[in-house]
Amino acid sequence: MRRLLAFVCVLLLAGCAREPEVVKQQAYVFGTLVEVSVAGAPDAQAEAAIAAVLARFDALHRQLHAWQPSELSRLNAALARGESMQVSPGLAALLKDAQALAVQSGELFNPAIGGLIALWGFHADTPRAHVPDSSAVAAWVKRRPRMSDLHLDGDTVSSANPAVQLDLGGYAKGAALDEAVVILKRHGIRHALVNIGGNVIALGERNGRPWRVGIQHPRQAGVLATLELANGEAIGTSGDYQRYFEANGRRYSHLIDPRTGFPAAGMRSVTILVSGAHAGTRSDALSKPLFIDGAARLADTAARLGVTAWLAVDAAGRVRISPAMQARLRD
Repeated sequence: MRRLLAFVCVLLLAGCAREPEVVKQQAYVFGTLVEVSVAGAPDAQAEAAIAAVLARFDALHRQLHAWQPSELSRLNAALARGESMQVSPGLAALLKDAQALAVQSGELFNPAIGGLIALWGFHADTPRAHVPDSSAVAAWVKRRPRMSDLHLDGDTVSSANPAVQLDLGGYAKGAALDEAVVILKRHGIRHALVNIGGNVIALGERNGRPWRVGIQHPRQAGVLATLELANGEAIGTSGDYQRYFEANGRRYSHLIDPRTGFPAAGMRSVTILVSGAHAGTRSDALSKPLFIDGAARLADTAARLGVTAWLAVDAAGRVRISPAMQARLRD
């Protein structure tokens, strides 16, 4: 009887045991809040891995900053002068990848329009609440800066179009997610969640259960929906509620349509779920074309980009969800 009672007590203790703690750390990088969570690893190992990830994020932020001194801003100055510049192998690889994504998106994802983004006042920590003159916008559109104007000869970058000014703000967070996974695995971490301002990638599980994440409501505090991420899956959101200003009763966001030169106005937010190679990068970059192309072409644009799982809120506040995303949502 004593042995039986002891065995029952062990079972009860196991059933009531507290879930192992997840080691978390936050930082402010890429102009947003970043959180790295690690499960199933000793604290010291988790903390070392997180520190390595955050250090890499900081290095990327300083390398790719579009308006403060950085390798990217130095390249932009050279391109504006019509000169070529040798860049680091890492930046050359990012630019080559961004070129491919721009082509895939029909140039709706277009990091070459940094000049337009600056004209709208978004090259500042706080956006400048001023609508630029329409003739100045039209002049930029007429010059048609595109990623295909870039020529990469090894690590040397030049442009046939001096209007090309690179802004990787719609790409860097996703690329950072993919790098974070590599760093975490290198440190022996098998289970983690990395969140860069709503762009999220999952590694493994959280103590035997999938990582659960929320999709931000674009107009209200709290989440619009929740879903569980499998190993290697990532979500990316483009919305008009983080970097924007209002003038004359209208909201202008940093998500600019390169075809018109004006901020896209047909959507409030678009969230996509992707998996496979470079899931973080694709989740960040490919949400932009869906947002910019608008609600009427949402399904067609997603299909063309190979995105099956998406949730969108249009300008009128209507929520649209693809069948593949609907199947993944949880209460």
